[in-house]
Amino acid sequence: MQLPEDFIRYTRAMMGEERFEQYLQAFNGDAPVSIRLNPLKTAGMTVAEGEPVPWCQEGYYLPRRPQFTMDPLLHAGCYYVQEAASMFVSHVLRQYVSRPVSMLDLCAAPGGKSTAAIASLPAGSVLFSNEPVRQRASILLENITKWGYPDSTVTNNYPRDYRASKLRFDVILCDVPCSGEGMFRKDQATIGEWSLQNVERCAALQYQIVRDAWTCLNPGGLLIYSTCTFNTKENEENIQLILNELEDCYVLPVDTQPAWNITSSLLEGFTEPVYRFVPGITKSEGLFLCVLCKGEPTLNGQNKNVKEIPILSKTGKIRLNLLSPPKSPPTTVETSLNYQQAMAYLRGEALMLPSDTPRGTVSVTFDGHVLGTVKNIGSRANNQYPKEWRIKTTHIPTDYETILRHT
Repeated sequence: MQLPEDFIRYTRAMMGEERFEQYLQAFNGDAPVSIRLNPLKTAGMTVAEGEPVPWCQEGYYLPRRPQFTMDPLLHAGCYYVQEAASMFVSHVLRQYVSRPVSMLDLCAAPGGKSTAAIASLPAGSVLFSNEPVRQRASILLENITKWGYPDSTVTNNYPRDYRASKLRFDVILCDVPCSGEGMFRKDQATIGEWSLQNVERCAALQYQIVRDAWTCLNPGGLLIYSTCTFNTKENEENIQLILNELEDCYVLPVDTQPAWNITSSLLEGFTEPVYRFVPGITKSEGLFLCVLCKGEPTLNGQNKNVKEIPILSKTGKIRLNLLSPPKSPPTTVETSLNYQQAMAYLRGEALMLPSDTPRGTVSVTFDGHVLGTVKNIGSRANNQYPKEWRIKTTHIPTDYETILRHT
């Protein structure tokens, strides 16, 4: 793998020789494979093989990469395939949030950190997941819908639209667009897109996104800033600019363990607590994260009813573009599918149900988990699985590869 010379020169100087060589060694092996279970759907279940991700109680490393697309339980929202470092968001939320809150994930597609937040926030919290790019917002909507948390809203807006809307949140996650240096190992196409000029463009965009988000943050609230890149311009230098320019902005520490091998700041003279996941050092891909607070933190303490927070009223100059999840007809009838039937359903095919199945709308399940609905007309059951979610491949395995098992 040929890395850009400018990247090698800059990153070697930033990391130091020993750390940089450890990072390069990571390219000789496969990227770690990890999933995060959905606690709303997997009580009494665990991974068939794997070991825990230490900073996320629902996260597991798998010994190899299965064919995830061929597992109906993935499509049922029982787990999410997520890079392990990104799961650190759940650790941050559990440390700092103990009462119901309103949260905005501002750059949320495809939905990994949003679903991690849903699993980590106290019951009664509400989550807005936003993605500016329409096509990516559709993918976000699919993943949020499958995850199955009722107090979630998906929007397709720019950060400046949220600023104009006058909505206010207790927690805002800014997983900002970046130059993608942490993607080099698993997506080599990102190497050809990298340049020093793109780093500068990304840093400027990131700062503007945070400025817009800061106006939407309640006093005492948290802004979690993260990137999947290594350079200090998009990370420590941006945090320093944010601290200098935004009112009442402070950095909060996150509890970690030495065994996690998380790297701190790599910018000389910058002493604020930040958290870097470097391949070859931490069992993960690239991530930088910093927790900012608007004044004194207030999210641990007395409970309040989030439903009373007027985040949806007086929305200012604009109306947010809400993406409504597909609505399945209400049904109390369920029928269980075997593996081949489940995969046929996920491909959009009509099914033949047992002759005693009532006519009308029927929920179809696999291993006890609902995949969607069909309309049973007797001679066949017409598929109601959303067309844009359907599996395209016709090469379905004969046998089911078990990823989750019942305990």
